[in-house]
Amino acid sequence: MSDYFRPLVQQGAARPKDAVPLGGGELWFTHAEHLSRDGAIEVVPVAGIPAPWLERLTGARDAIAGLDMARPHLMGILNVTPDSFSDGGRHYGVADAVQAALAMVEQGVSLLDIGGESTRPGAIEVPVDEEIRRIEPVIEAIRAETGTAISIDTRKAAVAEAALAAGASLVNDVSGFTFDAGLAPLCADTGTPVCIMHAQGDPATMQQDPHYDNVLLDVYDFLSAQVDRLAAAGLARGQIVIDPGIGFGKTQVHNLTLLRNLSLFHGIGCPILLGVSRKRFIGTIGKEPLAQARAPGSISVGLAGLAQGVQILRVHDVAETAQALRLWAAVR
Repeated sequence: MSDYFRPLVQQGAARPKDAVPLGGGELWFTHAEHLSRDGAIEVVPVAGIPAPWLERLTGARDAIAGLDMARPHLMGILNVTPDSFSDGGRHYGVADAVQAALAMVEQGVSLLDIGGESTRPGAIEVPVDEEIRRIEPVIEAIRAETGTAISIDTRKAAVAEAALAAGASLVNDVSGFTFDAGLAPLCADTGTPVCIMHAQGDPATMQQDPHYDNVLLDVYDFLSAQVDRLAAAGLARGQIVIDPGIGFGKTQVHNLTLLRNLSLFHGIGCPILLGVSRKRFIGTIGKEPLAQARAPGSISVGLAGLAQGVQILRVHDVAETAQALRLWAAVR
């Protein structure tokens, strides 16, 4: 692909006559940046956007796991691991995990994202049996208490299969379905919604020397190609979520470039998930070394993402983010 169109997103009830909706939601645009691999950028009106691009940018998104994608949602992070970067060990036991999950539901999450393998920089792979041992009883116990949608954060087909049998309703793969060839067929056969994330390298090595020709367009091309590949494998395009993978094989400059230009990814035609919660670049820029104290910076970046039409925010600090989201919606 040589041409790309990033909508210049706006909000408000008073729309110009030529305004079109962003992803079928309340945000809209009248112009877009026309980008290309040669570095040229020009602003073009809606009338100058090719029809296939405009259709993907404006079309309403299908519901995912029963959730209306015309409004933003919070995905609560629940790591049942001993070594995750921010909350490792806090929810390692089933009782603690269920208590934390129910608290997040009460605070306003639409999705619970449960992971049994840390994907922090430098993390090593967890054996399949151990990952299943961690997540299966937790999902079963949570499902017995609440009907809230559950996402399984895994790269592995066997883990996803166990999680789906236990009550999960979405598969969130940080490898973008490149790690286990069996995962895409499983999701296609079961009709399970998925989230494709971009990452350069695996967790053990991804932050050693990340580099790109053009991080924005490289990430876009990967996600677009993976959506096409999964659709060809039998997954419904309307049941695919995309995630640019902030912090996964990316420097601070890479992260900021992606965050400034998030609206480009609407051109793939799928809902966008943004995961920035407590990440290292927030601590660096915000001058906060403790991951658990990065809620203000995480919320700031998350709201900036919502202003570009992101549909799902993946967060640790649910109560604080939910409060901010309510105020953001009221002011908007």
